[in-house]
Amino acid sequence: MAFGPCKMLGFRFAPCFRDLEGQGFWRADLPGGEVAAGYGPLEAIARNKVNLKRIETHWPDMLRGAGSLTNQVRAYDLLRMFGREGHPTPLGQAFAEYGRIDKTMHLLALPALPALVDPVDDTYRRLMNRQLAVQECRHRLARAICHGGRGRIRQTYRDGQEDQLAALGLVLNALVLWNPRYPDAAVTRLRAEGHDIEDEDVARLSPLKDRQINFLGRYLFNIKASGPGQGLRPLRDPDAPELDEGDGALD
Repeated sequence: MAFGPCKMLGFRFAPCFRDLEGQGFWRADLPGGEVAAGYGPLEAIARNKVNLKRIETHWPDMLRGAGSLTNQVRAYDLLRMFGREGHPTPLGQAFAEYGRIDKTMHLLALPALPALVDPVDDTYRRLMNRQLAVQECRHRLARAICHGGRGRIRQTYRDGQEDQLAALGLVLNALVLWNPRYPDAAVTRLRAEGHDIEDEDVARLSPLKDRQINFLGRYLFNIKASGPGQGLRPLRDPDAPELDEGDGALD
């Protein structure tokens, strides 16, 4: 069902499937049984048919539903829109039918079948793996911040879990917002000194690093001395010995 709204909003939902061989391929036949196009070597696996009539019937509501996702919509209201009591609503079923088309295109692009792409182009999979690596780095950083209980939310009541998740998200976002400031200052100084810094290399810098962050210990917050108006601290001398892991300080 997630494929449908993402496609309508112009996003590419490209998940990794653990059971790729168990995924179904879908075909879109025109009303009356007339096939829109031949599927060639994929005829054998494209046995499932998308219900185009359901999409056509609910298309105006689907447009309004997708448009509402661009505003502040609560997750609870979104789930109610797509399903009730464990069963999809007619609108949710329409989104699922529409999403099956995009999911099939995703499955075809994922293995880069030699019958369709020659030579095999693995660019799509490289982009997926790159995004997956970013997500895993974010999860790793969140676990490092939430060090108690091995990074697991253990509150048994809903309000406690939401408070912990909100606090974790706030600290994580603050760290991600702050982390790029010093690398950006370093790149600016290196370029000012005449060093050739490629934009492609700058694009690989990640705000999800935490080696310089001291997660445990004593924290002193002096807003007047370290506020935004005070600027950044002097950059480290690259010829100076590096700090051992765990000896860093929270900026």
